[in-house]
Amino acid sequence: MRLLNRSVFWNLTKCSIKANQSSNVLVKLLPASYGSKSSEQPQRRLNTAPKQNLLKYHVLPLDETLDRFLCSVQPLLTPEEFEQQKEITEEFRDKEGDQLQALLEEAGKKESNWLAGRWLKSAYLQYRDPVTVYVSPGMTFPAQKFYDKRAFVNYTAKVIFGLGEFKGIVDTGKIPVVKMGKNELDNSQFGKVFGTCRIPRRGTDEIVYNPCSKHVVVIYKNHFYKLSLYDKNDKLLSAPALAKQLDIIMNAENEIGIPYGILTTDSRDNWAEAYGHLVANPQNMEAVQTIQTSLFTVSLDECVSFKPDDQANELILSLIHGGGSRANSGNRWMDKTIQLVVNPNGNVGFTYEHSPAEGQPIAMMMDYVVKKMSDDKKFGECGSSEAGDKPQKIKFCPLNECVGQWIFYAKRNVDFLVHDLQMKVLKFDAYGKEYIKNKRLGPDSYVQMALQLAFYKMHKEPAAQYESAHLRIFENGRTETIRSCSNESLAFCKAMSSENASVEMRAKLLREAVSSHQAYTRLALQGRGVDRHLLGLKLMALENKMPVPRFYSSVGYKKSMHYRMSTSQVATLYDAFMGYGPATPDGYGCCYNPRECDIILAISAWKSNPDTDPDKFAQTLTKAFLEMEAVLDKEPKKSKL
Repeated sequence: MRLLNRSVFWNLTKCSIKANQSSNVLVKLLPASYGSKSSEQPQRRLNTAPKQNLLKYHVLPLDETLDRFLCSVQPLLTPEEFEQQKEITEEFRDKEGDQLQALLEEAGKKESNWLAGRWLKSAYLQYRDPVTVYVSPGMTFPAQKFYDKRAFVNYTAKVIFGLGEFKGIVDTGKIPVVKMGKNELDNSQFGKVFGTCRIPRRGTDEIVYNPCSKHVVVIYKNHFYKLSLYDKNDKLLSAPALAKQLDIIMNAENEIGIPYGILTTDSRDNWAEAYGHLVANPQNMEAVQTIQTSLFTVSLDECVSFKPDDQANELILSLIHGGGSRANSGNRWMDKTIQLVVNPNGNVGFTYEHSPAEGQPIAMMMDYVVKKMSDDKKFGECGSSEAGDKPQKIKFCPLNECVGQWIFYAKRNVDFLVHDLQMKVLKFDAYGKEYIKNKRLGPDSYVQMALQLAFYKMHKEPAAQYESAHLRIFENGRTETIRSCSNESLAFCKAMSSENASVEMRAKLLREAVSSHQAYTRLALQGRGVDRHLLGLKLMALENKMPVPRFYSSVGYKKSMHYRMSTSQVATLYDAFMGYGPATPDGYGCCYNPRECDIILAISAWKSNPDTDPDKFAQTLTKAFLEMEAVLDKEPKKSKL
């Protein structure tokens, strides 16, 4: 039995929404009708969208990647370390690199995207730490006020209806095709989130797709219920009809049930072992498969109290881990791609298993449902009122001692994570992206430099900083890494910390740092970053049973991959945000939503590390934002670009 350790291995999987993708393009669409099981790729019944014109994912020239790599690691190394790194990199370029590059180019010729399957396997399915905290982000809805049970149930029913309507848009191929320049962006991820579930296996998990499923699973007081989303004619049930079904479920249960769901919060190998014992009984196998094949799950949580000024922190933590074994961590099924979580205290959002897709479909679903509910008070009434069967309780066989022991371990481990994870949601309201754009700077790059500055102020050194960029111009594209720490960002941070640097010099270096980040972002969006190519070369060595070159154990490679700042932008117009755990034991997670007049940032760190503190980081980040504003406001006009 594997107990959790404190070594957190970053799997480079955090969500990616870049290139100013609008998440509100669907709100004008009319409701659509509903549209199999596959362990490879999902198949949709009613997709009428034309085949997209997408690029084949390329293999970059080796020299281009290694030259860019050296530039990216320089600010993290001493002069002596950098000279050593150049020697190791040149050796790799001249020796193993050429051979591995040839193997990768050969793989690239045979596949439209040589990375997609390898990325799914290496970054997700082979990742052994729990998906809870380490992999699965939470995506909040705007906080609600439920004055009574009726309001709570009606709201939940409307959200379920909205998700069903959104799925109809996906099934009928009506997701708008967006372009980045002349290139279409791949929409295939939208078809990979409904009905999708991860299955625990020792060493390497599996993932199954059930997009043509017709039911959801409601979890209440740890009890599981199968709820049909459609009537006998495949018409989506109305929100009032769904509310009646939820009433039946809630009225049926007064006692807290056995927390089978808490098993899914544990390490993947622990869960795989427990899973084998659990599903050995045919009745349990049938119960688990009903959960796995659902379109999504709905967690009706037990009410948790919080201080008024702590609601945002409590909200995102409840989505990430459920609050522990004495709260709502057992009221989950963490293997499901989409878990809708609704709490009577007003906290609402998604818990989202990251394996099949990035954050964009999840954020767009939230935007779509919130917009529809805000604009139309009668939203959800147009569906079918003829519910078929009543909700069916999913019954497990009596708990045996072995599974009970695994539940005990899972409770202990998730409680450890809950205790150790700290979160601070910063709502910076002095200005937002409108001000930044008026200063002729890119908002995303500006926020990235503020994060660099805050880390430098607190820790007196630069951080390797990860930001995800989508690769959706490619067929089945996932992400590339934007390496935000640069020579330019370090020069800017040093100037902001030096009493001798003039306002003019600070403004100049800020603009150069932002420009450098924007340049790297453009390269990453074109699939010309460093990280995925280097991963591909390493995988070629492993797949061909060759020694892994010493380049991958070099100080520059290891330091640049130790992302003490794990960041991403998930933009929405609403008072909502995404959050996740830190990537390293000594680092921070930071997901942000830059709006016109404010910036919402969810900052996480581990309590067990004495050097990191999300509250102090939020305070330092606020100072960084204000200092950058002061520099730009005092900037001599002649130095502006």
